[in-house]
Amino acid sequence: MEKRELLYEGKAKRLYHCDDENLLISEFKDDLTAFNGEKKSSESGKGALNNKISTELFKLLEANGIATHFVKMLDANNMLHKKTDVILIEVIVRNVATGSLTRNLGIKDGTVLPFTLVEFDYKDDDLGDPKLNDQHCLILGLVKYQDELDKLRRMGREINDILRPYFEAKGLNLVDFKLEFGKDKDGNIILIDEISPDNCRFWDIESGEKLDKDRFRQGLGGLKVAYQEVLNRILEKK
Repeated sequence: MEKRELLYEGKAKRLYHCDDENLLISEFKDDLTAFNGEKKSSESGKGALNNKISTELFKLLEANGIATHFVKMLDANNMLHKKTDVILIEVIVRNVATGSLTRNLGIKDGTVLPFTLVEFDYKDDDLGDPKLNDQHCLILGLVKYQDELDKLRRMGREINDILRPYFEAKGLNLVDFKLEFGKDKDGNIILIDEISPDNCRFWDIESGEKLDKDRFRQGLGGLKVAYQEVLNRILEKK
């Protein structure tokens, strides 16, 4: 499958047309951004690690009944996947309070939440990805019906119910993560984008060490080593 013209370039990936009009190719970049693009850098090999991690996790989710856009990993940095109409809602799933939740609501960092919290953010860099409620989503036309929002929440929790114990068994606490969804050619809502340390927070259960993009956000260093450790744990029993 060959790349054709560039369709879109985002912060972490380039999206290309290919030989099949129903498929696209995502190229995972080594670029790093944080704070809505205010902090930027690059880490050689980061894109390949995210591609491999996402590949393994998409396979896991598919095996557990979650529909995704994943088709196959083409090479180190490129993934073949279904073409979708992207839903401009970021679904944030939280198990432990940290980041913006602690800043905005004053909940102590590291507090285990009494239940899984699912939030919606508007996928719009110019606006700073603001928080959304259901009425905002409908007013903006991001979805047509309330039941589509209900499905996004339900899928977020279902994915969490699969991933949280999976990572717990590997010594990682899945603190929170961001999901993106799209509609396939038949109008079905499916999981898209990636699942990696770029959009998940992983804390080592024993030490509390952060093994995700917070190492870049907080200037901790060792980002590539942390991402490699996540991949190693995913692959350790295969």
